[in-house]
Amino acid sequence: MNSHDFPLPPLNSLRAFEAAGRHLSFRSAAEELGVTQSAVAQHVRALEARLGIRLFAREARGLAMTDSGRLYHRHISTAFQEMREATALLRPRPSGVTISVTPTFASKWLINRLPEFTAAHPDIDLRVLATEAVMSFRADGIDLAVRQGNPPFGASLDATLLFPQSIVAVCSPSLLQEHESEMSLERLSELVLFDTHDLWPRFIEKAFGRKTDIRLKGVRFNQTTLSIDAALAGQGVALASRFLVERELASGRLVQPVNAEMHGGQDFHLLSLKDPPKPVRTVRDWLLGRGIRGQT
Repeated sequence: MNSHDFPLPPLNSLRAFEAAGRHLSFRSAAEELGVTQSAVAQHVRALEARLGIRLFAREARGLAMTDSGRLYHRHISTAFQEMREATALLRPRPSGVTISVTPTFASKWLINRLPEFTAAHPDIDLRVLATEAVMSFRADGIDLAVRQGNPPFGASLDATLLFPQSIVAVCSPSLLQEHESEMSLERLSELVLFDTHDLWPRFIEKAFGRKTDIRLKGVRFNQTTLSIDAALAGQGVALASRFLVERELASGRLVQPVNAEMHGGQDFHLLSLKDPPKPVRTVRDWLLGRGIRGQT
C-alpha cells in the first residue's frame, strides 16, 4: 500500500495540531486561528484518535510533544508552509518600478509624498535608489531617474523638466533680529553661509546688485539636504532650490531672509527610456503631475 492509499485527516484537525505544536499552547493556537481553546483541544484529540497515537503529553507546566508528535509536526509544518508559498505565487504581484534619485531629492521631496502615491497606486511596488552615482538604465535595472543638468541626456532617454533650479536663501526665523524682515549684506556676512554648488557669490550679486569683497564665512556640504538641515537647526543661512524647501517655508520653520531668487542653471529632469511599460508611465505621470507641469 502506498501513501496515496491513506486518507488524510480533516484539514481543521491538522491546522489545529500544526498551530498548537508551534506554540506548545492550545490557548495561543486558538488566538492565532480565531477559534476557542476547547475547539483546538477537540481537534487535536480527534486527530490523535484517528491516528491511534499520542501527539502531545499534557504536563503541569503545559504541552510537550511526544517523539511521534515531533516527527509528525515536522512534516505537517513543511506541508503547510509549501501550501502558503504556492498560494502566494498565485496572487498577482505588484508591478515593480525602480527610480534613481539624489539623496536630497529623496529626503526633502519624495519621502513626504510616498504615502500619497502608495494609497493611489497599491498595485505598484516602487523601489527608490538614493544616489548621486550615474546609473545605467539597462545594466542597473533603472526605470526612472531624477537628475540635475541640461538635456540631452542620451539618445535612448526621454527627459522632461520636473523642477527648475530656482535658488532661494533660507534660514531659521530665530536668526532674524527683532523687527527685521530682511537681512542686509552686512548682517548676512556675519552668519555662516551653507552652499553645495558655490552659488553664494552669484546670489549676493543678484540680491544686492553688487559684488562683495566681504569675506564670507561658509561651510561646504556635499549634499544640499545637509545644508537645509543646518539651516533648520539655526546654524546659518543655506541656499536651496525652492521646491525642496516649500513645505518648510509654508509652515514657517524656514524663512527667506533675502527677497531674491536666482536660476541656478542645473534644472531637475525626469528621465526614462523611450516607450516605457504602463507601470513606469504611471509613476512618471504621477511625478510630472506634482512638478512644474502640475503647477501650470
